[in-house]
Amino acid sequence: MRYPNGEAARLGDTVRAGESEHGVVVCSLDTHEYSEQFPRSEWEYLGRGILVRFERLGLVHYAEPEPALALVERRQPTGSA
Repeated sequence: MRYPNGEAARLGDTVRAGESEHGVVVCSLDTHEYSEQFPRSEWEYLGRGILVRFERLGLVHYAEPEPALALVERRQPTGSA
């Protein structure tokens, strides 16, 4: 899935929905990226899109891009020299 600005959604992205809801992408079904807390075996049935864990809203599945969903920050890669 891509954000409205055209960038691909990735595991670990910090996102904003609307003006005040912040969350983290915990699964990207399109790129087959899954966090340890949300493993592929439990979530791949959703088929496509991303799964976002919001601070106040909880877990939300987006099969299609939402105009109000915006990338705030990419997760920094670990283990780079």
